[in-house]
Amino acid sequence: MIDGLFEQIRQQKDVRAALSGLRAAIKEDENYSRAADLIGDGEVLRPLLMSEDAKVRKNTAALIGDLELTELSDALFLAYQKEQTLFVRGTLLKALEDTNAYPYLEKLRERYEALCEKEAEEQDKKHIREELHVLERILRKEGKEVIHTFTGWDQKYTILLTTNQAYADLTAEKVHADKKAVTSLGVKAVVDNLREICKIRTFRELLFPIALKKEIHYEDGPEAFAKAVAESKLYQILQVSHKEPAPYYFRIDIKGGLSLEERSRYIKRAAAIIEEESGRKLLNAKDEYEFEIRLFFNKDRKIFVFLKMYTIPMERFAYRKESISASIRSSAAALLVELAKPYLKDNAQILDPCCGVGTMLIERNELVKAREIYGIDIFGEAIEKARINADAAGLLVNFIHRDYMDFKHKYLFDEIITNLPVRGKKTKEEQDLFYKRFFDKSKEILAPGGVMVLYSNENGFIKKQLRLHPEYKLYQEYLIIEKEQFYLYIIGLRNR
Repeated sequence: MIDGLFEQIRQQKDVRAALSGLRAAIKEDENYSRAADLIGDGEVLRPLLMSEDAKVRKNTAALIGDLELTELSDALFLAYQKEQTLFVRGTLLKALEDTNAYPYLEKLRERYEALCEKEAEEQDKKHIREELHVLERILRKEGKEVIHTFTGWDQKYTILLTTNQAYADLTAEKVHADKKAVTSLGVKAVVDNLREICKIRTFRELLFPIALKKEIHYEDGPEAFAKAVAESKLYQILQVSHKEPAPYYFRIDIKGGLSLEERSRYIKRAAAIIEEESGRKLLNAKDEYEFEIRLFFNKDRKIFVFLKMYTIPMERFAYRKESISASIRSSAAALLVELAKPYLKDNAQILDPCCGVGTMLIERNELVKAREIYGIDIFGEAIEKARINADAAGLLVNFIHRDYMDFKHKYLFDEIITNLPVRGKKTKEEQDLFYKRFFDKSKEILAPGGVMVLYSNENGFIKKQLRLHPEYKLYQEYLIIEKEQFYLYIIGLRNR
């Protein structure tokens, strides 16, 4: 099949269909290799870039890009310079991007600036946008883009710290500001000490509310939303907070209430309008963004806009180099140990029997320093990653790849702290047995008066084992995630 399509192209028989068929066929690895062998340096394709048929030119360029034929980058650039058909220009540029655009950067920069200054006809805007986007990607990839450095540490901002709503007060207490309040989305405050804010460990995200000049609802459409964003102070915030000038690369995210198709359609249209209305000082770069424009809806579908700046260095969880799918978020672990703080002892000997990548242990020690720290996990990959994270945190932890039920130690521990594994594929009976064995084992490991800090969504099994083990006492329980019924339990071992 590949040979036949190649022969059609070589003999220039029904070339448009042959090019299209070959592009479809090379999606399979075996066909790709055969096509690459037949086409070689691509000289058979060079004249087709000057075909009278626009779709032949387009498909030829796309095939050159698919096969990454760098030998033809000069032909692609020449064809791009001569091309008058708008829907072909974007494909020629994409192929140049996939081969070698570097020698033509200055000319491409000139073309980009000319396009930005030109007022496009309405019917041409779609293709002009496509061309601009590819030019922007090329200029970024080749090192010509602006990488923005955040310098706005001492600026005054209105911020929103997203956190667990039930315990937002814990985060609010750590925010030093004259104006602050707990809202349904988190802790809102006016601050001029962003460095100190970024040290707080119990919030999940740092967002900046963007006030719009008028109320915008989803039903007003993406055009109205985009124009409102372009007219807001978002650009000014970015400008005063960064050393380097525009353009600023963003993406849009919408939280809740829309289907994937609705969200995609809304975002695509809104992003295009923001680019145009901002004079391309704000550029949509969904894979290479530095900033996120985030939308929330209330029950009336009124839009609330927030800015997230990925340019702000966040060092609080810099140790978290590695993770696995079951890993708890660092900010969530920090909240748990903050809740447990009244029961944590300075200079304690602590153990995490299901330590994963070590997050609970590291966050526990960050809040209250421990003397000896042990982490156990049955999953070897988790232990290896935990060692990397602990090293990054500058923390000495004795990690052991073992089943907790087989663990033995010369001395007893003051504290067990762990994020217990979710049930997964275990049956109810298997999970029941696991909790029985866990409580049995833990009373052998804990010192009299010791404490267990357990995070689990198995409330029934925890309460059952507390009934069956009178040597334990439940000091405190906190509902952390209502939907999934995750609780934090503080459990003490009575003095023997």
